[in-house]
Amino acid sequence: MTGTGRIHVYYGDGKGKTTAAMGQIMRAAGCGLKVLVFQFLKDNTSNERKVLEALPTVTCLPGRDEVKFYSQMDSGERAEAVHYNNKALDEIVKFCSPFDVLVLDEALCAVKLGLLSEEKLLSFLEHKPEELEIILTGHEASERIQEAADYVTEMKKRKHPYEKGIKARPGIEY
Repeated sequence: MTGTGRIHVYYGDGKGKTTAAMGQIMRAAGCGLKVLVFQFLKDNTSNERKVLEALPTVTCLPGRDEVKFYSQMDSGERAEAVHYNNKALDEIVKFCSPFDVLVLDEALCAVKLGLLSEEKLLSFLEHKPEELEIILTGHEASERIQEAADYVTEMKKRKHPYEKGIKARPGIEY
């Protein structure tokens, strides 16, 4: 890959953040780029993983076997999640240099919920390998993260079936 790697942020309350990141992975993999993926706040059962793990140039780092929603965690579980997520980012920082693209799915949510250090993430973005393209997703992106990014895309919800009590469907919403 030639040129300087850029930082992409896909955020907002609308559907499509992870979907956009997965599309970018497909494009990169189709071009032969090496992609590293880590999903914060998700277990290893997200349906997109089944396809990504079959691609020879894509590496999906394993996440936790079981993940609770933040609202269902007690204070001890939250503290453990903070430790786990910060340690995961530390390992990714050490491990990412041979890759062309890094996707940190739901990293922005982890930051917003206080389950990942924004300072640690910003430091990584500032000191990332020069050629590495980084994609961050989540519901909210702080001004500081937006300033660090080269691409900032907001997904804005206008209408969603969840508002009518319709549950998420496999293969469509997850």
